[in-house]
Amino acid sequence: MDETPMRARAVVDLTALRDNVRALRDAAPTAELMAVVKSDGYGHGAVPCARAARAAGAGWLGTATPEEALALRAAGDQGRLMCWLWTPGGPWRQAIEADIDVSASGAWALREAAAAARACGRTARVQLKADTGLGRNGCPPADWPELVAEALAAEAEGTVKVTGLWSHFACADEPGHSSIAAQLDVFRAMLDQAERAGLRPEVRHLANSAAALTLPESHFDLVRTGIALYGISPSPELGVPADFGLRPAMTLTASLAAVKRVPGGHGVSYGHRYVTPGETTLALVPLGYGDGIPRHASGTGPVLVAGKWRTIAGTVAMDQFVVDLGGDSARPGDEAVLFGPGDNGEPTAEDWARAVGSIAYEIVTRISARVPRVYVGDLGGTGI
Repeated sequence: MDETPMRARAVVDLTALRDNVRALRDAAPTAELMAVVKSDGYGHGAVPCARAARAAGAGWLGTATPEEALALRAAGDQGRLMCWLWTPGGPWRQAIEADIDVSASGAWALREAAAAARACGRTARVQLKADTGLGRNGCPPADWPELVAEALAAEAEGTVKVTGLWSHFACADEPGHSSIAAQLDVFRAMLDQAERAGLRPEVRHLANSAAALTLPESHFDLVRTGIALYGISPSPELGVPADFGLRPAMTLTASLAAVKRVPGGHGVSYGHRYVTPGETTLALVPLGYGDGIPRHASGTGPVLVAGKWRTIAGTVAMDQFVVDLGGDSARPGDEAVLFGPGDNGEPTAEDWARAVGSIAYEIVTRISARVPRVYVGDLGGTGI
């Protein structure tokens, strides 16, 4: 690790990430694995995480936006890669020329992909997305026959090859939710419609992290693992990371910027929403909402300082927040640990999620680029 002093750092353990990939492959042994590295690898860094995931056996990478996928190609990735969040006029031609699998949820997207393929003299690899009940992107069952028919016509023309049929769960992270079985039934019916019409996809996929870990009947040919790749449980109801053989990959720390004694009755931070109950020691942590620390963690966010859990005292500012050390002491430069795997008593991302009424996905993903990422552990291969 680089030992140069830093205001703050997000340390990403790539050995943990590779081990998480292996655990996820073991959980879904009959399916290929897609490592989802959207939103800069859920805040962990897309390229290093993609490299580590590939080295651990991930046959596919997945991103939301085409720009994310193109950035992986620019970094040297040459494996199977899919992106799914398209808007009209998107960079279809660039994606097709880069051998990226693109997604179509409606006829407009399929037509734009086919037109771009004609323009560049290539065949577009397209995956058709079905809305089986999530109600976001995806083709609804009533429009599915039309989309399938257009895809077959584009295949006959040679502009499109349908490489996948897929959908996404709404509630796989809620064990026993009635929508899970309902979506499986709808997905199977839509697959059957498409295949009876003549489509022959390479992969059919529905399972996200939660389903990959707990719903083997949903694995089909490919599982798309996102948050679990980074060692975070997709739902506390399903279990903690260790229950699935996972280990959180990110540890967020900062160096104390100031430590001082103040009298009782001293207001702390904007609005004086915290007032010291007596003479005490305050420590300044140089992270704030500009770094991705939720402002609504004011008065609730947990931090390990001087060997104990503390709670943010008062309002989180753009660049800093304060913790009250009580009778304990510390010095400028001492480490504050916001979250990590929990091995040394520090809070976890899940602890932060509970403290602010959110989910651990948001906690790690929102850490901004102003916080340097420092990579430790096995970096994996050099294919990216």
